Amino acid sequence: MRLNSDKFTMLFLWLFIFLILPQFLKGEVGNSSPKPNIIFILADDLGFNDVGFHGSAQIPTPNIDALAYSGIILNRYYVTPICTPSRSALMTGKYPIHTGMQHAVLYAAEPRGLSLKEKILPQYLNDLGYTSHIAGKWHLGHWKLKYTPLFRGFSSHVGFWSGHHDYNDHTAVENDEWGLDMRNGTEVAYDLHGRYTTDVITDHAVKVIANHNTTSGPLFLYVAHAACHSSNPYNPLPVPDNEVMKLGHIPHYKRRKFAAMVTKMDESVGLIVDQLRKSNMLENSIIIFSSDNGGPAQGFNLNFASNYPLKGVKNTLWEGGVRAAGLIWSPLLKSRQRVSTQTIHISDWLPTLLEAAGGAAALSNLSKGIDGQSIWQALVHDEPSPRLKVIHNIDDIWGSAGLSVGDWKLVKGTNYYGKWDGWYGPAGERDPHLYDWQQIPKSRSGKALNGLKMLPSQAEQQRLRAAATVKCLGQSPQGSSCKATAFSAPCLFNIHDDPCEQFNLAEQYPKVLKALMEELKYQNSTAVPPANKPGDRRASPKYWNYTWTNFGDYDLLNNKPVLGDLKVVL
Repeated sequence: MRLNSDKFTMLFLWLFIFLILPQFLKGEVGNSSPKPNIIFILADDLGFNDVGFHGSAQIPTPNIDALAYSGIILNRYYVTPICTPSRSALMTGKYPIHTGMQHAVLYAAEPRGLSLKEKILPQYLNDLGYTSHIAGKWHLGHWKLKYTPLFRGFSSHVGFWSGHHDYNDHTAVENDEWGLDMRNGTEVAYDLHGRYTTDVITDHAVKVIANHNTTSGPLFLYVAHAACHSSNPYNPLPVPDNEVMKLGHIPHYKRRKFAAMVTKMDESVGLIVDQLRKSNMLENSIIIFSSDNGGPAQGFNLNFASNYPLKGVKNTLWEGGVRAAGLIWSPLLKSRQRVSTQTIHISDWLPTLLEAAGGAAALSNLSKGIDGQSIWQALVHDEPSPRLKVIHNIDDIWGSAGLSVGDWKLVKGTNYYGKWDGWYGPAGERDPHLYDWQQIPKSRSGKALNGLKMLPSQAEQQRLRAAATVKCLGQSPQGSSCKATAFSAPCLFNIHDDPCEQFNLAEQYPKVLKALMEELKYQNSTAVPPANKPGDRRASPKYWNYTWTNFGDYDLLNNKPVLGDLKVVL
């Protein structure tokens, strides 16, 4: 019996719908790439010159360097001048002037935090199927539990809430107040006393990776190190003695201790990369390493970082304060093993990672008014960065401001009456022959990357390191020195030609100066007032068993919780 054409067409349609189409769709799903795991490692107060890949042979950082040479070295990467503002920009994708975080840091006794109206990075990623964890420093508010990590998208947190603490006893001293600051989730982690903070952070990060079930979705892990921020005045650079003894080639003892803190962090990076390898997650991961701000040079906050040869230090608007050591590594990057001069700001990571995780559809769900721009395609394919300008910061309380447009940079005012507006060492053994190239393939990161056949040859590493080493002009036919005080005229630099900000070109290019001043005025008109508040006496650790805690959740006078349905934690 022969079927007529209509019956044949209907039969074929039914077969297609019930037999062929499901297999086709199954094949499409099976062939689609899983979302990448995202590991964001944030160093604290690391100087531009405190990693090997920027030209210094003084501090061994082979694990970080291995990632840098096999990924992309971000040589034009900007953060904000100090801690809390950078972390807020990372989490929200907004300049601090648009979240009220532009002035100084958030102190442990302040009754404030990053606004709960802000949707932050882990919450966006969770919407895409990620599971998010944090190991280390938070510093975006803890006066009430709802401002802390577990209430803002993270599934676990082992670390501390405030801006710094001792790496051994885990206590933080602020304004003559002393209290313990180490948490496992929302509970005070008394049991971690005596465990070195870098090791605590590393252990939690490695455990999160080891326990992650990749079949349930991708991982977002935020590793926010305490290192190499200084600690309390009684022991500002805490680090095990055996680590210090390994660095006898560094003449100054405090610099040697600082360097040992950095090498412990580098070891942590290697352990994290190695666990990603063991968990078969490395080949589908994005790893970002970044400092939160420029390094505090000798004598600044009892620390000993180096931004050489860049000008300025932490909490200044010079390149040494806002140009960070940074890199990105991933097999997803089509153009790797290069030094990027693409302009990037820390606020760009939120949209960039969302695009990497979910594409254009994820970007369409972004909150209105973010300042970050996705640079994912630019990084993947080595295309020009879409970012044309950077607001380094505007602080009307201190009367300082800085912005860059293209190669031009404007600096107005100063934060320390000019005290930290110079150039500070140490240079850090710039001779490339002193750099131990053999440590790169021997490091945990190097071995893991060799396993993926992604670690470049030593000759290629040498080329990359030379390209990532910033050199000063020495002299220029035009320009003058800059005196950026509250009462002086603003200064203008061409950062491409003069990365060390030696030659003020304000008089030579008045039209450029005027254009940047107008842009600065416009940006300032969009700013919200700083959210800083005076310290609250209720925060004193003496009321809370000598711990820094979520004091705003309690009625101190009547000793009653005012948490509503939240868990009471003392």
